[in-house]
Amino acid sequence: MAGFLTTHVLDTARGLPAEGLAITLYRLEGGGAREKLVEMRTNDDGRTDSPILPQADFATGEYELVFAAGDYLRATGQAGADPMFLDVVPIRFGISDPESHYHVPLLLSPFGYSTYRGS
Repeated sequence: MAGFLTTHVLDTARGLPAEGLAITLYRLEGGGAREKLVEMRTNDDGRTDSPILPQADFATGEYELVFAAGDYLRATGQAGADPMFLDVVPIRFGISDPESHYHVPLLLSPFGYSTYRGS
């Protein structure tokens, strides 16, 4: 079985899934270049409706998930003063096992975030 990539975004300030948050996945190439692979939005559970990187497209390498946190925070009335403390949240990570499920969740609030390799 080939691997795949998923995420889950939770709004820790409101205690709810982050619905409607835009996510872009890039594959990182040598010399700092990025190749855009896909854009998605989270559903009402804070997840994407399908894997961000499905089995058919899954490959080892370096990637970057970019979360449009500022747009989400503005839409939910949590933006605060300009400039916002958090706007775009990039998470760079590596995929080394082509057979594994990589889950990269984001726990988000207006003034902080965290991530980890989930299951």
